[in-house]
Amino acid sequence: MTGSAVTVGALAAVTAQLVLVVGGAPLLAGLMRQVRARLEGRVGAGVGQPWRDLRKQLGKEAIRPDGSSWVFTAAPRVLLASTLLIAAVAPFLSTVSPLDGVADLFAVVALLLLGTVALAVAGLDTGTAFGGMGASREITVAALAEPTILLAGFAMSARVGSSNLAALVEGMLTAPGQVLSPASLLAAVAFAVVVVAETGRLPVDNPATHLELTMIHEAMVLEYAGRDLALVELASALRLTVLLGLGANLFLPWGVATTASPLPLLGAAMLFAVKVVAFGAALAAFEVFMAKWRLFRVPELLAGSFLFGLLAVSASFFLA
Repeated sequence: MTGSAVTVGALAAVTAQLVLVVGGAPLLAGLMRQVRARLEGRVGAGVGQPWRDLRKQLGKEAIRPDGSSWVFTAAPRVLLASTLLIAAVAPFLSTVSPLDGVADLFAVVALLLLGTVALAVAGLDTGTAFGGMGASREITVAALAEPTILLAGFAMSARVGSSNLAALVEGMLTAPGQVLSPASLLAAVAFAVVVVAETGRLPVDNPATHLELTMIHEAMVLEYAGRDLALVELASALRLTVLLGLGANLFLPWGVATTASPLPLLGAAMLFAVKVVAFGAALAAFEVFMAKWRLFRVPELLAGSFLFGLLAVSASFFLA
């Protein structure tokens, strides 16, 4: 295959990846709601309800609170753009990508933090008590969660010698026995806790409630409406899909294509969807049996995940 053909195939892989993630993220959120509804004895609104909500919100006018600045309007766009960039550069379908140089672990964590900070600053910009409360809580969670992602990724990259995400996936594909190594298992536990915290799931946060004393994410977006709210909701669904996809491909990399050919990409897309749906359904089922923790216990949970990350890094060096 010529270089131009590889480039065209790689661009097609990135495009297909973006279409799959953006189109599937609201469906994943709807599936998780449906799983929870069924396990709780309810009928549920259906898997496609998030897309219907987005379509309705996109047709409404965006309203900005009195006294807020351009920061409030820009935050949803920064949150969505940073998440879309991660969805484009991460090796979800193939390790061959024209954006491979950007797909670095530190860059991905920085983009996640950028979206978090943008939404937190928007919560402060409204001048409301709920916005400030949610922003302070979100930054506290992020300050404990983001370093854990770096530790988990560093534990995986220590043996590969690179923090590039595609290199990490290729390293796991060439040495499948490493999936069950102590470093990988410890890093997977640390990353799983971070996914729960970063996406605002139980027991850290409850995305289905607006109880003032406990909400974190919802407190920051209470003032959004119309198109801006649609961007926030879409970005939240994308963030959940991206983090679950990263966990699936970093710790269970089978099925990821190492070429840009159509058939391997089709198989990779199918397996990626299966893995993310399985992880999402498992997370939703886990939430049914969990209660919202008190806020002061959340740092304890994240400190535990940080410890697992440290143990993973130690194991990657001493048990190599």
